[in-house]
Amino acid sequence: MKLIVVGGVAGGASAAARVRRLDPSAEVIVMDRGDYVSYSNCALPYYLSGMVEEDRKLVMMWPEGFKKSHDIEVRVNNEVIAIDRANKKVLVRDLKEGREYEETYDKLVLSPGASPIMPASIKGIDGPNVFSVRTVNDVVRIKDAVMLSPGKRTAVVGGGFVGIEVAENLAKAGQEVTLVEGLDQILQPFDYDMVQILHKEMDDNGVKLYLKTLLKEIKSDRIVVEREGETFEIETDNVVVAIGVKPETDLAKAAGLEIGTTGGIKVNENYQTSDPDIYAVGDAIEQMNTLTGKSGRLAMAGPAQRQARAAADHMYGRENHLKGFIGSCVIRVFGQNAAATGLNEKACEKEGINYETVIIFPNDKVGIMPNVHYMAFKLIFEVPSGKILGAQAIGRGEADKRVDVIAAMITMGGTLEDLKELELCYAPLFTTAKDVVNFAALVGLNLLNGDVRQVHLKDVRELVESGAYIIDVREPGEFANGHIIGAHNIPQSQIRQRLDEIPRDIPVYLHCRSSQRSYYCYCALKGRGFDNLYNIQGSFLGISLYEYFNDKDQGRKPIVDNYNFK
Repeated sequence: MKLIVVGGVAGGASAAARVRRLDPSAEVIVMDRGDYVSYSNCALPYYLSGMVEEDRKLVMMWPEGFKKSHDIEVRVNNEVIAIDRANKKVLVRDLKEGREYEETYDKLVLSPGASPIMPASIKGIDGPNVFSVRTVNDVVRIKDAVMLSPGKRTAVVGGGFVGIEVAENLAKAGQEVTLVEGLDQILQPFDYDMVQILHKEMDDNGVKLYLKTLLKEIKSDRIVVEREGETFEIETDNVVVAIGVKPETDLAKAAGLEIGTTGGIKVNENYQTSDPDIYAVGDAIEQMNTLTGKSGRLAMAGPAQRQARAAADHMYGRENHLKGFIGSCVIRVFGQNAAATGLNEKACEKEGINYETVIIFPNDKVGIMPNVHYMAFKLIFEVPSGKILGAQAIGRGEADKRVDVIAAMITMGGTLEDLKELELCYAPLFTTAKDVVNFAALVGLNLLNGDVRQVHLKDVRELVESGAYIIDVREPGEFANGHIIGAHNIPQSQIRQRLDEIPRDIPVYLHCRSSQRSYYCYCALKGRGFDNLYNIQGSFLGISLYEYFNDKDQGRKPIVDNYNFK
């Protein structure tokens, strides 16, 4: 068999290597229009801060290595410009020599990836101080430019994963960084209530965040932006545009291959396109979301590698069953690790799913151990089935570990009952005897079974401003260090002796630091006939984190007298 692979990196290179393992006699040729065929595109931003010391270290394997280790011929700076499906040939342009030639194939794999969106409507976007991030050459150019910039100022446009990683690494390299995002939050896989932690983290580390702000024009020493109808300028030396990517489908379209509803190349469960001899993998394809059953696109290296293996297997008679994606992701934002999987609230609402959420702030390990921190954890589940739909975790500890557990549960169709009983590793240095995810399942079951009623974080401000009766059950010293304005302090240790102070004829809202003690008080009061109780989701730590950046960004009056993030 003769295989031609168009494009390298995670998808193309993996497909080629898998075919070689399955068939030592196959002729395998990889064409890539760039200078490199196998590099860690996910690690590109870390070259900007020096965490990756040399640009060469970003390259995973050179053409000579492919030939020597795998007997795969790699042709860089060779662009496939047309596919002749009838005669099973591709037309290739050698970008170095300027010549064109044809190459036949038995099977063809398309792995062209996705290209950065650079809207032509933005004046100045083609300027010499404007950069995108896709290849090794891109980050080398960015680093060279920022090192020479007189003011050490860089504006990053776009608050997705690439934009955040670029902003962080430029800040660590000594740049004065501004981040401009058109929506009201960064990192769309996370819900608004959770992402406030990351807004605060970026603000704490000197990144100036402009949310709900649109880029209008780029000049040599500033950008023109618009926020809520107001146009203003931000001084900067360089601009990195990271507002998203679009699948590279021009080659596929020209060949008459079917394109899906989301703009990616349409494939079946074996990653075959509408031509059974042509496969497609990676960022350019359209897949199915496992939880919604609808088409979507996922630009990530892990899924691309799995797709590549599946495509290669099918060429040799090994059937696959496309399971779709659930969208697991992780990122570090300065000191915070943030991970998510499955559906968030926005997705559930869009799909009309009846759901409920849990937000908790337990310790990530036993409290007397060194380096213990809170773990903000959000669990989303279907009502009334209890089926797990998604999770988000943010903290200075192992957020990815907790979300990986939920990703496995979602893949296996797990419920709150399954998660409650899940036996996980425990030792004081690693976690608590009741891990964060077990704890979240128990809270979820309390809600599902009607054992407790809660108020969501986003609704607390309205309660405070309306004069609702809120009880802070923390001890007096904790209350003095920061509390909700207007809250009544009745500590858990005193609540049974102060029942007469608690109203029975109006709603009563309980909270503590992390919702645990307030839940205990909820049970104690419920057992004494109180039926007007609500537990505040996330409690004071969650409220502080939710309100802090919003108050600063929107200039609104705080509802707490002193934020406390411990």
